[in-house]
Amino acid sequence: MNRGPRKGDDIVHEIQCTLEDLYKGKTTKLAVTRSVICSKCEGSGTKDAGLPSGKCKTCDGRGIRLIVKQLGPGMIQQMQTVCNDCGGKGEVIKEEDKCKNCKGKKVIKEKKILQVYVDKGMKHGQKVVFSGEADEAPGVEAGDIIFVISEKKHDLFKRNGNDLLIEYKLTLVEALCGFSFTIKHLDDRELLIKSEKGDIVKPDDVRLIENEGMPQHKRPFEKGNLYIHFTIEFPKAGSLTPQQMKQLEDILPPRRPPPKVTEEMEEYELKKVPESTQRGAGGKGQQQRRGESYDEDEDQPQGGQRVQCAQQ
Repeated sequence: MNRGPRKGDDIVHEIQCTLEDLYKGKTTKLAVTRSVICSKCEGSGTKDAGLPSGKCKTCDGRGIRLIVKQLGPGMIQQMQTVCNDCGGKGEVIKEEDKCKNCKGKKVIKEKKILQVYVDKGMKHGQKVVFSGEADEAPGVEAGDIIFVISEKKHDLFKRNGNDLLIEYKLTLVEALCGFSFTIKHLDDRELLIKSEKGDIVKPDDVRLIENEGMPQHKRPFEKGNLYIHFTIEFPKAGSLTPQQMKQLEDILPPRRPPPKVTEEMEEYELKKVPESTQRGAGGKGQQQRRGESYDEDEDQPQGGQRVQCAQQ
């Protein structure tokens, strides 16, 4: 069964893209150098297309040589290697018969400009394929030139599929009494983020804005969600005066009633833990909780109870 000519190797390039590029889409021109069949000799390698090429005597036309090495008494090693005299082609052309354009190589180098379209919503690892644009060779079907998307890390946004996540730190007053802030989106729009009246944000809370994530590939008008993970910045130790603390006690819900002290009890005072120890002891658990919060929100149906922020 004749399956036609074998296909040559593909040429793979990496194309660096920012998250902005993948949000808005972009077109870029890239120069590639590839081998093409010589137009002067039509791939024969000879100055006249009808001139025959001779069989390589070194490899007997096989294109490979068998090398035998003596490793020790009674021990030999056999290896196959490409024939240096014919370059693995199994044939040689006399110097006077070689095509002057390709010097007997049958192919010449060509520089070509390719216009690469990066569609909205494409992801890290996706490919843009130019079929049949790789190196040409006589009797071989040209392979493909493949550009692989490499997504650069962003300073503000983290991507999870079609969703986006940002981290935002609130002061304690903002967490308890409400907040508003702006963020610059990937298409340069300014989003005004406001809390709902009476909404209290706890440490590690997550809120979402629907349809402000990444556009879906091939369906750019359908977008994922934008998730905001909140951390709370508490006042520093000693920054509150006794009068302010008294005012807070009057405003906030009352303390729990103190326990009844007995003679059998052992009394202890808590000591502060150094920040470096805190990171080692609790950092991993905190990161896990953050991930669980994000995943939990991600599974919520659109328009659910956890949608707290609104774009204005």
